[in-house]
Amino acid sequence: MSRTFCNPLDLPYRYQDKIAPGKMAEWRFREAADPTVVVWQGRYLLFASMSGGFWYSSDLATWEFKSTPELPIEDYAPDVRVIDGRVLFSSSKRGALCTFFASDDPLTQPFEPVATTMEFWDPDLFQDDDGRVYLYWGCTNTEPVWGIELDRTTFAPIGEKVAVVPECEAEHGWERKGENNHLEEPKTEMERMIRAHSGTKPFIEGAFMTKRDGRYYLQYAAPGTECNVYADGVYVGESPLGPFTYQAWNPFSSNPGGFMQGAGHGSTFQDAYGNWWHASTMRISVNENFERRLGLFPCYFDEAGTMHCDQRLACYPQVLPEGSRAYDEAAEPAWMLLSADVAASASSAEDDFEPARAVDENCRTWWAAAEGDDDPWIELDLGAAHDVHAIQVNLADHRLPPSDTPEEVFVDSGAYFKRLITVDDQPTPYVLEVSSDGATWESVLDLRDGNADRPHAYVELPGGRTVRYVRLSHIQASMGGRAAVSGLRVFGVAEGTERPAAVTAVRATRIENGLSAELAWAPVAGATGYIVRYGLAPDALYGSWELTDGSLGMHLITTLNAGTPYYIAIDSFNEAGITRGEPVLLP
Repeated sequence: MSRTFCNPLDLPYRYQDKIAPGKMAEWRFREAADPTVVVWQGRYLLFASMSGGFWYSSDLATWEFKSTPELPIEDYAPDVRVIDGRVLFSSSKRGALCTFFASDDPLTQPFEPVATTMEFWDPDLFQDDDGRVYLYWGCTNTEPVWGIELDRTTFAPIGEKVAVVPECEAEHGWERKGENNHLEEPKTEMERMIRAHSGTKPFIEGAFMTKRDGRYYLQYAAPGTECNVYADGVYVGESPLGPFTYQAWNPFSSNPGGFMQGAGHGSTFQDAYGNWWHASTMRISVNENFERRLGLFPCYFDEAGTMHCDQRLACYPQVLPEGSRAYDEAAEPAWMLLSADVAASASSAEDDFEPARAVDENCRTWWAAAEGDDDPWIELDLGAAHDVHAIQVNLADHRLPPSDTPEEVFVDSGAYFKRLITVDDQPTPYVLEVSSDGATWESVLDLRDGNADRPHAYVELPGGRTVRYVRLSHIQASMGGRAAVSGLRVFGVAEGTERPAAVTAVRATRIENGLSAELAWAPVAGATGYIVRYGLAPDALYGSWELTDGSLGMHLITTLNAGTPYYIAIDSFNEAGITRGEPVLLP
């Protein structure tokens, strides 16, 4: 079988310390976001915010890191493009002119500054087939995304900037700010300070241009990176600066449910076989709003040129194709999840951080060992022996001590805080073992040598193993924290389990001026969760919202566009597979 990967991507996400002026508030957390992926001489180069460099890969499965101390690593939203044969880099800065950097070979040569021209945030360079170069930028809740042509050599602006993507939350339900597109009142002084700084309007940001078959697909993100509904939309035009028309199907990249949510501020690229992919930002946002990770999703253009991603069960194993692939509305993950809500035990547990939190399919909750536990472990009992093919170990950051670094060493971010990035790997030692009987154990991943930093390790078991018990032991938390696991996730083939019954008789009502819909159905026997699929035609249900509670019989879908009829289907799933539901019209 082909190789697989699993979101969030298995990368050594970097730590940073972040402080508000006077150290009135401090955070320590891992972060990578706003990914740009480009293809360079047979390799994929992955740049992301707050990472201190970039990752490169030849297969999209395994990644190596290259540091770039010559670049402004504290600046957000790095954009990378191949322009006239060179790799061009730029990133965001407010209140100062931004610099473009270039390298003839980023794997062996450093980036050099080539031009300092204008101020921008969330940049995206694009070179058209005729060689002309354009820049798109914007990241506010008060202005649109802008576009302008640049001089091909000096990168100086040519002409006047053009508004290319407006804010339109009154018509685009998915652009509304807040969890599930609804804002809550701030609960803490820091939340109130952030609200006062950023307001309640959605941020329109993260532009990225893709050209295909003579059409220009200008992508953008909304409503805010800390929201589960953070997504990417697209406008389509016939020229690089428009005019652009809002694609009827939007958002084209959206992942508001499941283990880790969010799929906004990304980039779109083709692999060696011509398949399209979309890399984007996923959120944890517990220790800090910008506690984020990276996801990779299959992307497609249908016969009408409609851009869309397949994000059903987005955090399940996905097969990396070894040739051209076509969209399949009946496709299933490589393997199903076998560990949802199974029995879990541990060496100890802090109050309110019990072992069950490691199997509740929510990256924002976790098991944490009690203070003083010198040899923490957690163990799962799947309830029966199954054919296990992959395991994902998701570590959480718990009780990290604040930095003792003097405030003057921190770098001003240009906002209301300062930061300091730890560029080096922070090893995550542990041993992952499996057993069929609880007596004889096989190690499938041993990181005790202290050289690997894998907070979201994904491990394939070639040929599969007969497994009932899974144990993670000898856990040593990084950065002075306490051992914690947000998801010990086991994938494979369930033995002797039937797929759940189909969902029938779905009732749906549009509300909130058509931006949302109330859905109701009778919960079905044997389901561990549901996938709400929706789209503009019965055979084009490109959107999905994963629900991880099989007892549910209702859902509020908030990501609709006003005045647009939809078709909706609700699939049921469990560890044996997916049972598809029939589409119904939502006027």
